Amino acid sequence: MTAADDLGGIPNPAPARLSVGLISAGRVGTALGEALERVGHVVAAVSAPSDISRARVARRLPDARIAQPEDVAAGAELLVLAVPDGVLTSTVAALAPHINPSAIVLHTSGANGVGVLAPFAERGCTTVAFHPAMTFVDSVDDADRLRSACVGVTAADEVGYAVGQALAIELGAEPVRVPERQRTLYHAALSHGANHLVALIDDAVAALTIALDGGAHQDSVGGPARGLSERVLGPLARVALENALRTGPAALTGPAARGDADTIGRHLAALDAVEPTIAAAYRAQSRRAASQSGNLSILDTVLKEDRP
Repeated sequence: MTAADDLGGIPNPAPARLSVGLISAGRVGTALGEALERVGHVVAAVSAPSDISRARVARRLPDARIAQPEDVAAGAELLVLAVPDGVLTSTVAALAPHINPSAIVLHTSGANGVGVLAPFAERGCTTVAFHPAMTFVDSVDDADRLRSACVGVTAADEVGYAVGQALAIELGAEPVRVPERQRTLYHAALSHGANHLVALIDDAVAALTIALDGGAHQDSVGGPARGLSERVLGPLARVALENALRTGPAALTGPAARGDADTIGRHLAALDAVEPTIAAAYRAQSRRAASQSGNLSILDTVLKEDRP
């Protein structure tokens, strides 16, 4: 970032090269540290309390010094708090007394806005809630994937927004403003669309595996059995996701979109015989799909939760 950068008419106040302190070296923090180093910043110190996190630092941030959290905070020009939501408040309280008042402090929590960083703001720091909207899988590819991600940015003022937006753009990501009051709704939407998608696919794979000869299917036109259910479902699920992102409810197909109560009834019976919890999830999602396609009144009887 340079002083010449200008976002929304506000010059970027951040220096071109920042000394970064990272709390802590989990999946998100490490990927963000790697991405920051790729654009010229320096991860100088990292809090890495576990053997796994220390090994991760040695492998992916080899020039960083492992230090106590208070020391990391004291020396940072940019302090990144990449800790679990449940310990963010206590981490902020513990580290705020040690921070340089001229530092930028950001956290990566999706569920929290910038208000949780108030103890840092009270000491003069620029504070930003900086949430990369992607899943991190503990791979060197995580930093690359940041380039195609959006980052939810929440700040207390326009200077904070300018800093958060500039950092996101510098990493190759797209900054998206999220109002403080809407932060919980923002995170709920992402959790529903991503976390619940994983649960949905896992249920579908489990049922499909049983359908393919009770999970003992050995061959798909000469191919190995390993991953067969995933290979069958994968192309269908990928196209469905792309269509949904492009056209919304118009992408709906299948029995709920057609108002086909007989097929849905048979689906529910088959799923219930295998795993009642999957059948319950199918029923709930079918009700939503029927509502989106205008067929709920047609399918209401077969989709009632209290039906025998």
